[in-house]
Amino acid sequence: MNTPPYGQQDTSYQHAGGEEGLQQLCRRFYEVMNEDKQAEGIRAMHHDDLEPMVDRLCAFLCGWLGGPRLYNERYGSIAIPRYHQKFSIGPEERDAWLHCMQIAVDEQDWRADFKTYIMKELAVPAERCRTH
Repeated sequence: MNTPPYGQQDTSYQHAGGEEGLQQLCRRFYEVMNEDKQAEGIRAMHHDDLEPMVDRLCAFLCGWLGGPRLYNERYGSIAIPRYHQKFSIGPEERDAWLHCMQIAVDEQDWRADFKTYIMKELAVPAERCRTH
């Protein structure tokens, strides 16, 4: 059976393991951010309790990958650049975020080509969060 290409309908969402798989990814992402020295700057932009951010990122990724629009249901419309305007985010912070996400993605039980695809795609919103 041929799998439709990633990014079509909900194929990316399904390859990520649905909401459960994305929760696992997001939880690990914030664990890495909390522990990795390279992420100290972006970690400081967050509240002590990262659990709400796990849910927000997971909800965003669900809809972004073609699954249910959980972010909109739970939090309203998505305005990634506007939300991040209050932070000083440049190339270093973007790269630290992608570094943490790469570690989390690498640890998922996903196909290698899907890992490559999702990191390439995640670079787009990561860049849109830059404020300088």
